[in-house]
Amino acid sequence: MADTNNARWYVVHTYSGHENKVKANIEKIVENRGMEDVILQVVVPTETVVEIKAGKRKDKSRKIFPGYALVKMFMTDESWYVVRNTRGVTGFVGPGSKPIPLTDEEVENMGLEKRSIHVDFAIGDTISVISGPFENFIGTVEEIHMERQSVKAMISMFGRETPVELEFDQVKKNF
Repeated sequence: MADTNNARWYVVHTYSGHENKVKANIEKIVENRGMEDVILQVVVPTETVVEIKAGKRKDKSRKIFPGYALVKMFMTDESWYVVRNTRGVTGFVGPGSKPIPLTDEEVENMGLEKRSIHVDFAIGDTISVISGPFENFIGTVEEIHMERQSVKAMISMFGRETPVELEFDQVKKNF
């Protein structure tokens, strides 16, 4: 199996409304041709929006990038050909016929991949705030939110305990 860390995310332009069909078609071709180690993942980013009609709440899934699908793959002549010639695909995003992969920052901002972070503090530990508006404050960890990569801490401000939410990279454990 190839090293999945070197695979990159590419943006594929599709016919509007065909994003899910393109995803299914690419996945079927990958399975039929045994290309699971070259084309790793196909995603159509969606978000849940709440609509209120006639006083009734309804959750609806909406495409974040209509007309686009995202493919994590190793760019080879064969993988390019397979994706490019999938029914419903009009091409890769990039100048001419040269696909440009998303940057690591773009991938992270889209929430496609989360970097796993190991924290050296636990609930009840004393931490120091090392950046941001609460820099140089000392606090006690109340909650740890791995999915948001944040920590809720109680810091002493103006003589009373105040809860603040801080990102992992804004705090360090006091030893």
